[in-house]
Amino acid sequence: MGKADFLTPKAIANRIKSKGLQKLRWYCQMCQKQCRDENGFKCHCMSESHQRQLLLASENPQQFMDYFSEEFQTEFLELLRRRFGTKRVHNNIVYNEYISHREHVHMNATQWETLTDFTKWLGREGLCKVDETPKGWYIQYIDRDPETIRRQQEIEKKKKQDLDDEERTAKFIEEQVRRGMEAAEQDAAVYTELTRENEEEKVVFNLSKGASTSAGASKSSSLATNALKTAVSTASGKRKESSHGTTQAKEKKKKSALDEIMEQEEQQKKNTRTDYWLQPEIVVKIVTKKLGDRYHKKKAVVKEVIDKYTAVVKTIDYGDKLKLDQTHLETVIPAPGKKILVLNGINRGSEAILNSVEEKTFSVTITIDSGPMKGRKIEGVPYEDISKLA
Repeated sequence: MGKADFLTPKAIANRIKSKGLQKLRWYCQMCQKQCRDENGFKCHCMSESHQRQLLLASENPQQFMDYFSEEFQTEFLELLRRRFGTKRVHNNIVYNEYISHREHVHMNATQWETLTDFTKWLGREGLCKVDETPKGWYIQYIDRDPETIRRQQEIEKKKKQDLDDEERTAKFIEEQVRRGMEAAEQDAAVYTELTRENEEEKVVFNLSKGASTSAGASKSSSLATNALKTAVSTASGKRKESSHGTTQAKEKKKKSALDEIMEQEEQQKKNTRTDYWLQPEIVVKIVTKKLGDRYHKKKAVVKEVIDKYTAVVKTIDYGDKLKLDQTHLETVIPAPGKKILVLNGINRGSEAILNSVEEKTFSVTITIDSGPMKGRKIEGVPYEDISKLA
């Protein structure tokens, strides 16, 4: 009997029946042929082409099983990687999605009898993380792609850099608090308790201006006068000793010309410092959380300074322009060797080269690169007095 034409009702019915998945028991993996019923599968098994495939497989059955196993493993892992990534997912969900493809490799042609055996094998080979729960086996793909590993390392490096910035700021704040507490302790007055060695002894106050007529008053006044003379003589002796000691210390600590010049420079720096530091074309970091996570900890370039304390900045990542106060921004310390701008002090507005970063003292060492002080090396410049140039 001839084959039905393409547009005949029988041919159309056959195509409708062949759509979708059929029963696994009527599928021949060697011939990759799906039969619709038991009779069709029986006829296929008796066919010459099927017998020829069986003869080929009987010569080296292990080779065919290894081939089908490798195909099944490759396609299963590719689907797991592309569809679910590195998420933890039930193995049966992945398998159901895998077998929805009509031309997939059936598991009965592989070395694994069940899906559980295949899942355990993936865990032993280190291809996936597997764990058993009361709901079944869960798998998680391990991505060993070099590009993915490099991207993850960059993300971790960025997170570590952000943490280092936060830790550096926290250390700086702790150091300032410690210095403030030490200064407060030094300036604090020491109060002692008033004690009397002899409880029976009377405390006498002589408040009279003229001479006393009574004998008791004269005795008390004479005693007070003697005590006062003794105290004055003792104090004068101590004062002479202290003055003598201070003169010796001054002679020992006689200042040199270099020390005087350094003191003058320090005083000049204090006089030239201001409470505003914004400058155009410097890189800053947005530290306020009022704008949301989109801009928090993001870097921007100062485009315009308004009224010394306000700046119009343009974010580097998104290109958005924002108007922010200087309290919502902080300076950015670049890598050594990069160009910076001095924002405060006697060298305010001068370009410089960053030489090194001193994390213990929260300061940097720079070399002036412009102006009359070009080539001069300055140490101990605070973090907040410099920023990276755009």
